[in-house]
Parts: sequence; C-alpha cells; structure tokens
Amino acid sequence: MKDSRTLDLSRSRALFERAQQTIPGGVNSPVRAFRSVGGTPPFIARGDGARIWDVDGNEYIDYVGSWGPLLLGHRHPAVIRALEEVLAIGTSFGAPTEREVELAELICDAVPSIEMVRLVNSGTEATMSAIRVARGYTGRDLTVKFAGCYHGHVDSLLVKAGSGVATFGIPDTAGVPARFAETTITLAYNSIEAVEQTFRQRGGEIAAVIVEPVAGNMGCVPPADGFLECLRDQCTRHGAVLIFDEVMTGFRVAFGGAQQLYGVTPDMTTLGKVIGAGLPIGAYGGRREIMRRVAPSGPVYQAGTLSGNPLAVSAGLAALRELRRHPEIYERLDRLAGELTADPPAGVTVNRVGSMFTFFFTGRPVRNYADAQTCDTERFARFHRAMLERGIYLAPSQFEAGFVSAAHTSEDIAKTVAAAREAAVA
Repeated sequence: MKDSRTLDLSRSRALFERAQQTIPGGVNSPVRAFRSVGGTPPFIARGDGARIWDVDGNEYIDYVGSWGPLLLGHRHPAVIRALEEVLAIGTSFGAPTEREVELAELICDAVPSIEMVRLVNSGTEATMSAIRVARGYTGRDLTVKFAGCYHGHVDSLLVKAGSGVATFGIPDTAGVPARFAETTITLAYNSIEAVEQTFRQRGGEIAAVIVEPVAGNMGCVPPADGFLECLRDQCTRHGAVLIFDEVMTGFRVAFGGAQQLYGVTPDMTTLGKVIGAGLPIGAYGGRREIMRRVAPSGPVYQAGTLSGNPLAVSAGLAALRELRRHPEIYERLDRLAGELTADPPAGVTVNRVGSMFTFFFTGRPVRNYADAQTCDTERFARFHRAMLERGIYLAPSQFEAGFVSAAHTSEDIAKTVAAAREAAVA
C-alpha cells in the first residue's frame, strides 16, 4: 500500500473529468461521485482477495466489497471457475436452465421464510416486486417503511430513504408523483410504539411492512429488543405481509440471513447480489400461498428477460456452496470485525452486527435515522480522505455500512486499526 505522501490520483482525475461529459455526474450510481467526502473517486482497475487497485496503481484494503456481497473477497477461485465454465457454453439464453433450479433450491433450503422464490436482476427489482405481490395478495394499498431504510429506487419507497438519498440530504426525489408517496407510511426505525399506534389506526389498510432487519443504509443499525417481534405480531394480527429486505443482510450476518440470526420469520424476503457473488441478480420469495400469486401461476405480473442469467446464477451457486461447506467462515468474519471495531477513535460510536459495521461520527448511540443525522459529516469526510491516503477503502458516505470479507486477514485488520488512529488525529 502507498502511504499518504505518495497517493496519486491523476489518471482517476482525468477519467472522472472525461466521464462527466457523457455520464450524469460522471458516475452510474450517485454515491460513487464522492460528493459527501470530497476529492476524486478512485477509478478501480482490479481486485483480488481483500484488496483493490485503482488505475493509478494505488492499493487499498477494501471494506466496501461491492457494497456487501463479496463475502469471500474479490476473485475467489471457486467463483472464477464457475464463471469460466459458463463462458464456455453461453452467457444468456432468456430460457430456463438447470442452474436456476439449483439456486432456487439452495435459497429455499437456507432462508427460513422462503418456500418459493423468483429470481430477478437487482435488489431494487426484488423489493418492487415483493411490494406488488403483497398488494395483490392482500388487496390493500398501503406500505409501511422506516425512515433511513433504503429499498432501492422504487417510486413509492423513496420517502425518507437512506443510502445515497441520505448522503445528499434529499428526503424525497423529483420525478415521483405525490400520489405514489401517499401509499407509503414512514415510521421511526426501532419505534415499537409507532408501529402499534399505526396498526391500531390503519391496520385494515396496510398491505405490507418492509424493513431492513438490520439497517444498513443509514449506516449499520441493529434492531432494538422486541422490534422485529413487534412487526411480526402486528402483521399477523392485521393480515399484513411482513417483508424483510435482506439485500444487505442475506447470507451476510448468518447463512440464513438476519431472520435466522434473530429468530423472526417474515412472510416474504428480498435478496440482492449476494446470491450472485456480486454479479447483477436479485430475488424475492416467501410463503408458498403468497408466491403462487405471481404470474404465470397467479394474477400478479412480473417478468425479466435476463432473470436467472447463467453467469450470475453460476457465480452465486459457487459462493453459497462454499459458505455452506464452511460455516466456520461466519465465526471468523465476526472475530475479524470485532477486532476492527473494538477501539474506535474518540467521539465515534460503532455499531456492528456480524461482519457489518459503521463508524458513526457522533458521541451518542445510533438507534434510528434521527440519531444518525447527528453525525459530524464533515469530520467523517476528513477521516475518509485520510484513510484513503493510508490505503484503506471505506464507503464514501457516513450513512453506509462497511463489510469484512473472508479474504481479510488479522494483519489487514491491524493495519486498518493503526491507520484509523493516525487518520483520526490527522
């Protein structure tokens, strides 16, 4: 790794200027522009294990991991072999393949709530589809979500969302009709009282409650004691569909996701690119009686030409089978993440669930979106730049989670902790 005195981003800078001529903001997803932390975003050339290199040759220990799905690190041999096998036979057919069935069976076997599953192309597509199915199943229109939880750029869910929306301080977004937003009720995360009151008042109108069982898009925020249980109870009492958005937590915090970790079973679950080892893919699934409402079995239409594409499915099968064969990986991830977060800089609150973590630049506990908003984002931006200069690649937003992979070593963690001490002073 190069130290802070030798970090050169001249080629990245030139590429960023060039990109802005043809791509809005120079990036294909807003947070990548580094607007909230300042400076030039490194343009990544390659990755291997726990490290990435930019086009200028700078090396970084990576705690983004393609935003979570690379549990095994970059270019894991089993994943690469699986991709090579598929490249020998074809990349896309738009027709059923055997591997799709194998992946569906693996997911149903691993995730407690999923009896049937439909593969899609992204986490956003998964949450959008799950909401549609819940409405079709219940015959109701309202959805309950929680402030700071991001469920993709679905029109009705971009209300007090987290992730990039939180980074830019946009409570809603242009282009979404007000009537779409009116179908969404937004509550404070971890507020049992707000949930119970809302169901008392409008329980008969609520089609679904969608929640990140461990929030990751306002930073890592674990559920309070009894919160997930309250959601389960209220949805059961009032006939609403409980959806766990496990795009980030699925196979990450436990092999069966957060629902296995906390022992609370939702009616539906959404998954993201973790089931493709980082390639573009998603899925939604749940109880058989609900999923049988999906076309062609039922009246709720959803389709996708590239759904279940061979590349993503094969990579995902390889990664998930590796995790299933080696359950000790989760113990190691938890231990390494514990070492990483054991001694945070002064004035910083750390939240961690398994190998997900966030350094919140606030002195108070962070239990919801309002707490997260008390963070000193300017101090975080300075910290982020100082860490980058010391060869540590963190998410370029205070309101994102970080991730440890199985490719990280104790030496990587020790270097990162030392860099954090220096960066906090700098």
